[in-house]
Amino acid sequence: MKNDPLLTIKDVDTAFKVDGTYYNAITDVSLDLYPDEILAIVGESGCGKSTLATSVIGLHNPNATKVSGSIVYHQRQKQADGTEKIVDRELVGMSADDMDKLRGNDMGMIFQDPLAALNPLMRVGDQIKENLDFHTNMSDEEKQARVLELLDQVGIPNPPRVARQYPHELSGGMRQRIIIAIAVACKPDLIIADEPTTALDVTIQAQILDLLKDIQKEKHAGVILITHDLGVVAETADRVAVMYAGQIVEVGTALQIFTNPKHPYTRSLLRSMPQADSEDDELYVIEGMVPSLKKMPQKGCRFAPRVPWVDASEHEEDPKMHEVEAGHLVRCTCYQNFEFPDEG
Repeated sequence: MKNDPLLTIKDVDTAFKVDGTYYNAITDVSLDLYPDEILAIVGESGCGKSTLATSVIGLHNPNATKVSGSIVYHQRQKQADGTEKIVDRELVGMSADDMDKLRGNDMGMIFQDPLAALNPLMRVGDQIKENLDFHTNMSDEEKQARVLELLDQVGIPNPPRVARQYPHELSGGMRQRIIIAIAVACKPDLIIADEPTTALDVTIQAQILDLLKDIQKEKHAGVILITHDLGVVAETADRVAVMYAGQIVEVGTALQIFTNPKHPYTRSLLRSMPQADSEDDELYVIEGMVPSLKKMPQKGCRFAPRVPWVDASEHEEDPKMHEVEAGHLVRCTCYQNFEFPDEG
């Protein structure tokens, strides 16, 4: 049972309507997430990481978005005799009412901007309690006790006082902790963390990541961690999916990705990281930029324009994922002979 996936994403496309026409923001995405695992999704801004997350948890506007393919949540249900039963729930096309029953209960979302995600007119304790109101049959006393327990669990001092405060009265790190408390209030099996440490200083970042790992281990949850910070990935993730221009271009264990990167984009990302032991004062800069939604190429290797020194014959016309070692997959054949210009 433990080796069975918690979430299966297969051949997923998500398209947004722009001026009456739908444009794919993510294309042909397939991933598995397992219990007790942190899967990091990395890439530059605009690569489709958050679009994938909101496709999973069903937060897109249905009137301006089309999600196709399959996203199956393998729901773990406790039986009366104490055994566990797996019920497959297809999330693509699920009704809003059914999705509401899963969101906040089985699936928790930690949003990138806690100030925007929190209601400025509600005390933070009431915002945590709101999740318990919707998903549990607890008494008011039990809910209040659970709110204080959660505030304590996420490392907030003096929970009774903070529970009565409003979001604007708290620091960025405290607000991020409130968002985490809301996300894990009902002990979800699946947690999606969208850039949970972007706006925080390094010390608070470490505390938030440690907290996330502790909660994940306690609940045996699967965590999708969305970030562009490769340092956070190296410290936290079990597996890594590298995303570029709406496609997964490489996926493997954290060790495989950091010690044996294959795709030119993965190698470029890693090369652009500051190195403490490097004598070179200049950081590597990846040429060009992520294409816009309207200009997203639909054929060929999407990273080809940013490595113009690689001959067109090195790229596939219809790039597929290739297994280079057990569990390590790379899109397109351009990785096979790739070198940076100063390496040739």
